[in-house]
This record gives sequence, structure tokens and C-alpha cells, in this order.
Amino acid sequence: MAEMAKVHGVTDLGAFWVLGQPNLNIKIDRAKAARYGLNINEINGVIQAALGGTTATTLLEADRQFGVVVRLAPEYRGNLDTVGNIKVAYLTPAGINAYIPLSELTSISLDTGASYIFRERGQRFVPIKFSVRGRDLASAVAEAQERISRNVKLPTGYRLVWAGEFEWLQQAKERLAIILPITLLLIIVLLYGLFNSWRDSILALLGLPFAMSGGLMALYITGLDFSISAAIGFISLMGVSVMSGNLIINGYYRVAESGMAPLEAMFHAVAEQMRPILMMTLSACIGLLPAAISTGIGSQVQRPLATVIVGGMLIGPIMLLVVVPALQTLFLHEGFGAAPELPAEPPRTAE
Repeated sequence: MAEMAKVHGVTDLGAFWVLGQPNLNIKIDRAKAARYGLNINEINGVIQAALGGTTATTLLEADRQFGVVVRLAPEYRGNLDTVGNIKVAYLTPAGINAYIPLSELTSISLDTGASYIFRERGQRFVPIKFSVRGRDLASAVAEAQERISRNVKLPTGYRLVWAGEFEWLQQAKERLAIILPITLLLIIVLLYGLFNSWRDSILALLGLPFAMSGGLMALYITGLDFSISAAIGFISLMGVSVMSGNLIINGYYRVAESGMAPLEAMFHAVAEQMRPILMMTLSACIGLLPAAISTGIGSQVQRPLATVIVGGMLIGPIMLLVVVPALQTLFLHEGFGAAPELPAEPPRTAE
């Protein structure tokens, strides 16, 4: 815990209270027990019967049975001296029973033991709690792990397990490492199925960097750390950004069918799609603004997600309507992306 206290951002450090329960420890001296011809089981049987109780008989009452448990009265087992005076019977060489105090065969002590034993997955553990403030959880735990591995040597059989929110964070990262590539791959496949062209599919993705940069800028300005909640916000931005790019590409081809030049067709397509794109993005941006600036209970979970979406949908559409069409026009030039010009009608002769 001393090394943990040196980590910047770690607060409320402490261990759960696990000691404080008085335990009566009776350790049998095997050599003394063998001298009187006693074995461990016989002595344990006396201790169990005297202190814990043992079933002497069964009481029958109608169709029910009750075990009658007997043990010594409290005045004969209330302190270490009375426990030490408990008589243990043994057989003398003459064949008669004799009795010897328990203190002659054992060492009796009252020690402090565990008041509560924590178990998880069939193993005991001692929990240590801490909070992280003014710093992200991942970097704080990484520094703590480095300090402990360098300065703390654990005894054989002991190990450290970083659980709680950090464990959930690691599990979420592993899931996101699988979900993000699959999501991007599905988006590309769907776009290719829509346009039947790899070029157009990539052009529809040109707005992604601008939307992502808007989310990153919003996190930087608000001083929030990247988290799983923020990662989910970036996934949402991917879908909205691709939808906006899809609208522009479709609008371009619809206008280009009339035979317009690529630059003019793109201008008309952006003018047509500006209103639906801004309505789609700004409605989500304004709707999540209260969550992005909230400070109440639970805001540490919802704020990163809302901040990323607000920043991405505030900056992304502007760049999508200004910069992305210019980039798309470079590739959608006449004869390479625009619809072919229709042949002129033959002249009509008057009859």
C-alpha cells in the first residue's frame, strides 16, 4: 500500500478490515499425547464435546426427531484456565481410567484471527480499495503495477489481481478490439453493395476523419479521458458520418444524370442534402448537449459518450459539407464518375 500511495491520482486508499476476531487456538503436543497412549482423534473428540457440543441422544416427539446436544456449562469453558482444566481420560497400565488436564497435552492461546474471509472463485483474497481522481484509470493502474513489480516481492503462493473497474475496462477493450474492425468491415461491405464500386465506397468514408477529430477535440477541450463510453460515441459517429457521405454521393449521381459538369453537380448535390444532413446531426448534437455538460450522479459514464457525439456532430457536418465535396470532386470527374452525357436529339423537319 505504501507504493500505491505514491501514485499520482490514487485516493481513498485502504484495505478492507479482515482481522479482529478472537480465536481460541489449541495445539496438541503429539509427544505428550503419545506418552499417555492418546492419539489426536481422541483429544479432538474431548475438545469438541466439551466446547462445541456433541449429540448424546435423539429425542422423539410424534413423527419428529431432535438431536440432544450436550457440552460443558459456561463456567467450565469461559476462559483459558477453565479450558485448560478440562479432563481427558486415558487408560493406565493397571487397566483403570485416569484423567489428565488438557493443558498438560496442549498449548492453549487466544489469538486475533480473521473477522471476515473474502472468497472468490474458490480462493481467499484480501481486497484493497482505491479511487482515481484527476487522472485516467488505465495510466494510474499502469504506474501502480510498475511500482509494485519493481519494489514489492510477494511471498510464494501470493499474487496480485487488478479487479473492479480496471478489470471491466480490460474486458471492454478486448471486446472493442473485435467489434470495431467488424463494424468498419460491415460498413464497407454495405457501401459496396449500394454503389457497386470500391471508389465510391471509400469516398463515402471521407467524412470519418473529420467527425473523429471533432470528437477528439471535444474530449481535449473538456479535459475528459478516453474511455469505453467515449469509444461507443465514436462508433455512433462512424454510422452518422457514413450516412451523410452516402447522401452526398447519391445526390451527386442523381443530379449528374442531367448531364451537369462534376463541379456543378456536386454543388447542387451539397445544396440539396445540406438541410437533411444538418437536421440529422444537429438534432442529435443539441439533444445530447445537456448530458455532455452534466455533473450529477452517473455523469462520469454518460459525459464522455455525449461529449464525443456533440463534438463530432458539430464539427463533422461542417467539414463534410465544405471540405469533403471538394475532395470527392477530384475523383468524380467527367468520364470517371459522372453520368455519361446524353446524345443530342436529331433535328426535326417540319412537314
